[in-house]
Formats: sequence, structure tokens, C-alpha cells
Amino acid sequence: MAAEIVNPRSDSETDGEEPFDPAFALHRGGKMAVRATVPVRDRDDLSLAYTPGVAKVCSAIAEQPELVYDYTWKSQVVAVVTDGSAVLGLGDIGPAASLPVMEGKAILFKQFGGVDAVPIALDCRDVDEIVDTVVRLAPSFGGINLEDISAPRCFEVERRLQERLDIPVFHDDQHGTAIVTLAALRNAAKLTGRSLGQLRAVISGAGAAGVAIAKILIEAGIGDVAVCDRKGIVSADRDDLTDVKRDVAGFTNKAGLTGSLESALDGADVFIGVSGGTVAEAAVSKMAANAMIFAMANPDPEIHPDVAHKYAAVVATGRSDYPNQINNVLAFPGIFSGALQVRATRITEGMKLAAAEALAAVVADELSADCVIPSPFDERVAPAVTAAVAAAARAEGVARR
Repeated sequence: MAAEIVNPRSDSETDGEEPFDPAFALHRGGKMAVRATVPVRDRDDLSLAYTPGVAKVCSAIAEQPELVYDYTWKSQVVAVVTDGSAVLGLGDIGPAASLPVMEGKAILFKQFGGVDAVPIALDCRDVDEIVDTVVRLAPSFGGINLEDISAPRCFEVERRLQERLDIPVFHDDQHGTAIVTLAALRNAAKLTGRSLGQLRAVISGAGAAGVAIAKILIEAGIGDVAVCDRKGIVSADRDDLTDVKRDVAGFTNKAGLTGSLESALDGADVFIGVSGGTVAEAAVSKMAANAMIFAMANPDPEIHPDVAHKYAAVVATGRSDYPNQINNVLAFPGIFSGALQVRATRITEGMKLAAAEALAAVVADELSADCVIPSPFDERVAPAVTAAVAAAARAEGVARR
């Protein structure tokens, strides 16, 4: 039903049949706008902001391309790009229907990281078409945030874009989730007197987030991690694996486990859910003492917090109405802020690890079972992540300044 029908303007006459919906009220006309940062009050202002003054700047950039970062918005703006194929918990709803989410993402960039962002919804699904389109748009932006593109295409899109562009390309569904998960897990391990190297984790979900979490946990030195899809543990003995899952089988599951998710949980220290579905309480009860359960499916966690608290020392979800919310907004604004600050050419694994360490450190002196990750509204978060990412970019040689 059209927004005008579902939610007429609050100042219009209605017959009372359709209830007022605040969500539609907030979204009417969109959630963002473009505003000028310089005044155009008179002829002199106009001659500087546009012709003839602008010609001097254009000519200078043509002679020295790096000046584009100094004299345009490129140094502080990100494109939020989607094809609408895997939106939030809504799935494949298409590019037009995805725009409210992309607008939301853009205002979070500004609110939490001071980064300007432009939502771009592409009416194409072919990997070649997506990549070529973004490459053609890229001169206008300092970074590309890929959003809500379905797996496994998202892996290929990100890889190929980063190969062709000299600006950061970051698929937040993968890496934002992974960074925040690692930060929370570091603190949960510390709270329970263990190191990452002493933990065995089980990940439910072998899509974009699950694969990225597995990779960053391995990079961070976790003891072992097994990834599970709908058919069970992703292991090298399976003959039904995609190329991405075959790669995952090669660097995970040192123990050589086979079988179901439930069997993998027997004795496991950590459960990480990024898949939906439901895990039986009987399986949860077999996890190790002082377990950590990160059940992040929205709106229904794979393991309900009431059940998780029976068996786990630390419980996290993706929901805002429970403690320890694993929320990507803790990562992506600061990551892009730091990358843009030093004009990074890419976001490296070292930068992601640095972001996770900085995020964990924000509440390192305040740890409790209900506080292993900061609130998104903690004003310390973005500056800490920004500084860590900028420093890591310089250390890894991907910073232009």
C-alpha cells in the first residue's frame, strides 16, 4: 500500500480508518538532503563558487589529480552501494525498496563518524555490471561501502572493485559484523579469564557475515573455529561446497569435525549465529563451561537470551533491547573516517584488526557480563576507531598522507 494511503499527512483530513504510523511519518520525503557548505549570496559569491572561479580549481586538478581531495568533497564522502538483493531481514526486495535502508546507512555515517555518504541503489544484478557501474561512479567518492548484496556475489564484487580502484572498498555486511564480533569476543574472553587462543568457536551461517567472521577470528589467533551451513559443518570431505565454502574449509576446522551444527557445539566455548533458524536447548547445554553465545539473527536470535543465560557467561545479540548488541554502526563510521583521514587506497586486514582492538579497548576497564562491547551512542567509539584505523593504514603503507 502506498505511503500516502497508509500514512496521510498529519495535517490532512482522514476518516480515521487508517492509523497514523510514525515510521511512515519519519520517512516522508526521505531522511536526508544535500546542503551547501559555502554561501551564494551575491554576484561575487556566485563567481567564486561557479564560473569563472571554479575553472581555476578544475584546471589545477587536471594538472595535479591529487588536488581533488583538497578542493572537492571526495576526501569526506562515501558511496553506499546496493542492488537490493539481501536487505536487512527482508531479503531480495530490489533497489527501489532498499533506498530507505541506504538512506539510513548514510545518516549513520554522518551521525556517528562525521562522514558524508550518498545512497546509490543499482538496477542490475550481474557482477560485471555492478563492478563496471561502480568503477565509473568512483571518481566522485573517497570510498565505497557495499551494502546488502547477496552472497556469494558480494565476495566477487568486493574483490574485483578493490583490484580496480585506488580507494577503500568495504562490504559492511561482511567486515563490519566481523570487526564488532571480534571486539566483543576479545572482551568476553578477558572477562572469563581466557585468551582467544584457548577458544573453540562454532559459527552458524556460511554467508557474507559468517565467512568474514571466520577469517578475522583466524587472523586474530582463535584456537579453532568451525563454520556451519544448512547441511552441517563446512568440511573438506563434503562434495557440495561452493568455491567460497571450499576456501573456508581450508582455513577452519583444525579439529576435523564433521556432522551437524549441534554436534559441533558439544564442548564448544563460543557460538556465533549469523544465519537465523533455531538451535535446540539440548545442544546449547552441551557447550563448555563459561560459554559465550553471540546469537545475532534479527529479530529472532538463534538462541533466545533466556535460554542462553542458563548456560553462558556472556550473551550477545543483534538486538538493541538486550545488552551487548553486536551493531555494525560501532565499526563502519570510524573505519571510513580513519581511512578517509589518511586518504587510504584500501582497507587492509591489519586495519580491521586495529579497529576491533580499539573498539574492545573502549570498555576494557568496565567489563561485565552485560558490557563486553560499547553502546553505539558511546562518544568514545568513533574517535578511537578512527585513530586506530588511520595509524594502521600508515603502518601498512596504504595511506597517501
